[in-house]
Amino acid sequence: MAVVAAVMLVLGTASAGNAAPKPSEGRLKKQLSALEKQVNGLIADYNATRVELAKARQTEKAARERLATAQADYATAQRQVAQIAGLRYQTSTALMAPPDPAASAVVDQLQAEQAAVVSRFAQVRTERQQAADAAAALTTQLTSQSDKVAGQREDAEKLVGQIKDKLAQLIPIAPGRLANGSWAPELPSGADNITPRMRLMRAEVDKHFALKYTVGCYRGESSGEHPLGRACDFMMSSGGTMPSEDMKALGDTIAAWAIKNGPKLGVMYVIWQQRIYNLGSPGWRPMSDRGGITANHYDHVHISMY
Repeated sequence: MAVVAAVMLVLGTASAGNAAPKPSEGRLKKQLSALEKQVNGLIADYNATRVELAKARQTEKAARERLATAQADYATAQRQVAQIAGLRYQTSTALMAPPDPAASAVVDQLQAEQAAVVSRFAQVRTERQQAADAAAALTTQLTSQSDKVAGQREDAEKLVGQIKDKLAQLIPIAPGRLANGSWAPELPSGADNITPRMRLMRAEVDKHFALKYTVGCYRGESSGEHPLGRACDFMMSSGGTMPSEDMKALGDTIAAWAIKNGPKLGVMYVIWQQRIYNLGSPGWRPMSDRGGITANHYDHVHISMY
């Protein structure tokens, strides 16, 4: 609860009738930094408690094994005590007979053995109770630690959710989005011959990812989005060659990021690895073979804008 209260202090509150304006990028980043410090501390505590819980489980298991052994010893001692009852009857009969030195020696030995068994029974009974008490206490501790781990995980997940919300707010809404969610047409401009929305998308990808290769946008072709200034190819290799595993993973991440943030940035579709994802009809769909690595978009992520 203290963590949640701290988060509320960081995030602030706003009434339904007087919603606070969207914070600036600088403020969002400051809030993110504070949240990340909190969540890192909470995750460290959560992990430490998980380690303690694993140890407690082992200790509790050992205690229950000790209890099982004590139960078995107790059952054996019970049988021995039952046998003593019969021996005592025979011993008492022998004591009522005329004195016989040999018989007296046997009786003394039997009585000593009986006393030892009774003493051992009392000891085993005590050990059994101690083992039961220890196992019960460890079970209670285990339950408490399990609840603590679950609570820490829930708190951490709430903070992670807050961080995701803040990260989403860092993505700007591109110019030209209409009230019904559609996008107004844009003319290309500037020396790069692309639209403002395309330029914003290219800048956001550059900001969020470490791009290693060329980004190609305008091309004077007869069809497609490139000649309209509404498409860019984010290269994952030098071109014409398959990307490395690391660059393939980066391409996957960029494609997923563009799809997730597409509704705010004005993405129309994404092509990657001979598949197309049209945001107007969600889901990856295979494309026909166009005859080469580049033509099939294996070496670059293509992003087209409205």
